[in-house]
Amino acid sequence: MCGIVGLFLKDRSLEPKLGEMLTAMLITMTDRGPDSAGIAIYGGETVGRTKMTVQSDSPQTAFSGLEVVLSKAAGDPVSIDVKSTHAILDIPAGSTAKIREALDNLGIRVMSRGDSLEIYKEVGLPKDVAARFDLVDMSGTHGIGHTRMATESAVTTMGAHPFNTGDDQCLVHNGSLSNHNSLRRKLRREGIHIETENDTEVGAAYLTWQMQNGATLGEALTSSLDDLDGFFTFVVGTKDGFGVVRDPIACKPAVMAETDQYVAFGSEYRALVDLPGIETARVWEPEPATVYFWSHNNTPSATGKAA
Repeated sequence: MCGIVGLFLKDRSLEPKLGEMLTAMLITMTDRGPDSAGIAIYGGETVGRTKMTVQSDSPQTAFSGLEVVLSKAAGDPVSIDVKSTHAILDIPAGSTAKIREALDNLGIRVMSRGDSLEIYKEVGLPKDVAARFDLVDMSGTHGIGHTRMATESAVTTMGAHPFNTGDDQCLVHNGSLSNHNSLRRKLRREGIHIETENDTEVGAAYLTWQMQNGATLGEALTSSLDDLDGFFTFVVGTKDGFGVVRDPIACKPAVMAETDQYVAFGSEYRALVDLPGIETARVWEPEPATVYFWSHNNTPSATGKAA
C-alpha cells in the first residue's frame, strides 16, 4: 500500500503555491506510506542549461568542492545548490554524460536529470522529508509525489519514489508487479541501468526501454498493460505535464479532480479536499486500462485499451 499525489496547474498564478499544495497532499497520504517519501517538481527552466538532482548520505564531504570537479569535467561552469542530502546541479546543456561519469567516480547518486525536473526523496515520514527539503516553499508548473510502504524491497533512499525514467521524466507507482524479477533480467541484458530491487524501478526502466526503441510515452504506457503482470497505478511526470494509467483490474484506489485552475490526482479523495475550488471540481475515478495525459502544449487526452 502506497500513496500517490499529483498536481498539474493550468492557472499560472498558483505556481508559487505548488510546493505548499503538493506538500499538504503528500502528508495526507502518510498512513498509506510511512517508510519513505519523495516529490518531483517541474519548473525553473533556463535556456542553454540543464539540471541534475544528486544525493549523498555524507553531503558535507561529498558536495565540498564539487563545483570545481564538475566544471572541469564539463568544460564550463557548474553551480550547486545544496538542500540537505540532495543538491541541484546547474550544468551546461549537453554535458549530462560527462557529469554523470564524474559523479559515478565520486560515488554520488543521481536522482534526476532534465531541464526543469528536480526530485527529492528520502527515508522517513512524509512530513519530515518535506521539512528537510523545504518543499512547501517550492514553486513550479506541476509535480507528483509518493509515500511508500515497502513490500518488494528494503526501505532505502534509492528505493523511494519517484524514479527518473529519462530526461525530465519520472514515475511513481502504487501496487505490486509479479514479473519484475524476470523483466529486470531482460532489461539489464538490453543494457538498461537498474540500481535497486524495487519493482517500481523495473516499471520505470521498462518505459525507458520502450521509448529508446521508438515508442512514445503513451505507447509505452499502453504496452505496459500487456507486459507488466500484477496490479498497478502509474503516474508519470514529463516536462510538459503528467499522465495516469491503471492496470485492467484497477484494484488500487485512485481519484482525480479537475477545475479551470488545475488537474489533481490522489490515491484517496482526502488528499484533494484542501485544494482551492475542490467543492465545484469535476471528480472522477480514472478508468481501468486507459492512458490519461494532460499537457501545457496539448489538449487533455484519454486513450485506452479495452480491459
